Amino acid sequence: MNFSLARQYFYQEIQQSDEKIDLAKAALYIAQEEYPNLDPEEYLNALDTMAWELEERLPQERYPLRMIQTINQYIYEDLRFSGNKIDYYDPRNSFLNDVIDRRLGIPISLALVYLEVARRIDFPMVGVGMPGHFLIRPDVPDIEIFVDAFNGGEIIFAEDCQERLSQLYQQPMTLQPEFLAVVTNRQFLARMLTNLKFIYLKQQQLQKTLGAVERILLLFPDLALELRDRGLIYYQLGYYPQARNDLQKYLVKVPDAKDASVIRRLLGELAKDG
Repeated sequence: MNFSLARQYFYQEIQQSDEKIDLAKAALYIAQEEYPNLDPEEYLNALDTMAWELEERLPQERYPLRMIQTINQYIYEDLRFSGNKIDYYDPRNSFLNDVIDRRLGIPISLALVYLEVARRIDFPMVGVGMPGHFLIRPDVPDIEIFVDAFNGGEIIFAEDCQERLSQLYQQPMTLQPEFLAVVTNRQFLARMLTNLKFIYLKQQQLQKTLGAVERILLLFPDLALELRDRGLIYYQLGYYPQARNDLQKYLVKVPDAKDASVIRRLLGELAKDG
């Protein structure tokens, strides 16, 4: 299967070492598969303009809390970005161009806008992949504060994160150190694509689901569950040789998987179909 131009651009971007991947560009290449006529430069320029306007508002003393308060004022009060709580699963919430145009997004896409603007004003921040809710924090030693880009840039602390986890899972949760680990650029993009994957799957848009899984596997070729899922989507779409190949690879990687008997049965059916 030939890659679209957008997929080629995405692939080229992620071939670099992780720290050199331009998250905004890669996210716009993800969006370009949905919008083939999208011009990434237009939206990169929009981020540049935001940073330029913000630069004029920055306090003289650039303490982290003062910086965050200033960024919050600009992004959420002046530009009126907000979390889309009414239609959270609208796929447009995951496309950077739509997020910039509509001023609406989900935690990870609003975090991306925040991170990109902060990077452009030399205030380094990083993504934190807390289960169920993406956060960001200043990349400053000995300061453990987090910013909730979905909720107006609310500043929270580790104990607040534990409380939110318990609310999300509706049971008492213990905050594990790995829950607040910094995500790599590849992990960030995979999380964006995973959101799209589940949205499309829920909508039964199998070709688009396949596109999301394929790009996750470009980022992480050895993810066994994504190989399995791609194989199952291939099967549903009638791409039987590709389905057989992926499902066999899955069983080689995880021979004792809980669903191994189901996958073997499916492979048996594929063998009958030739």
